[in-house]
Amino acid sequence: MEEKTLKTSWKQRIIILVIAVLLLGSVVLTYMLVVLNGSSSSSDTNSDAEIAELTEEYQKKSEELEAASKPLSDKYFDEFSKYKSEVKAYNSANANAAGLETKDLKVGTGKTLEEGNMDYSAYYIGWCADGSIFDSSFNDNENPTSLKTPLDASVGLIEGWNQGVVGMKLGGVRQLTISGALAYGDTQEICGGTNSPLKFIIYAFETDPKLKSLNDELDDIYMRLYYAYSGGSSL
Repeated sequence: MEEKTLKTSWKQRIIILVIAVLLLGSVVLTYMLVVLNGSSSSSDTNSDAEIAELTEEYQKKSEELEAASKPLSDKYFDEFSKYKSEVKAYNSANANAAGLETKDLKVGTGKTLEEGNMDYSAYYIGWCADGSIFDSSFNDNENPTSLKTPLDASVGLIEGWNQGVVGMKLGGVRQLTISGALAYGDTQEICGGTNSPLKFIIYAFETDPKLKSLNDELDDIYMRLYYAYSGGSSL
């Protein structure tokens, strides 16, 4: 057999090279799929464990906050629940035209809230033009027996609320009539539609440091839980 028959031609070499590349590629691809699937599975497992842990932590902190809020509920429920009788239907068009109206139902003796001051807590009742309560601090809007954790005003509130409490003294109770433009405008449906006017009765008082701390801790857990659900880092 002649020597030249033992050598491959350039065409054969190309074919062999292509086959080798394809084989190498398939091996690499298979490896990547195995690694990625394993990583994804591990990541999913870790995420589920983190969500379960944070959910339990959130529940415990909520119960702790609720227990810490009970003395305030016991102290103020009877007085605040009397203002529920002020919840009545009103003219939607007139409320929107008025923009913002305030009425002090009880004048407080504490510090006066100035513009931009959000360092206070509040119990509240919010209702629609037809007289239906859409949200409140009551444990049950129809037949309340206690008050929920007070609202921390620093969470961010609608413009009509922020403007409406200016000049109010802590310990006082104020009724606000807020036009749709100063409430949720056309960005959110409430009371059956957009640009709906709202009414509130607000009892504003000094923030309890312990409740403030618990609220902050609960917010932190909530954000970590949110990131865990969305697949991001909770750190």
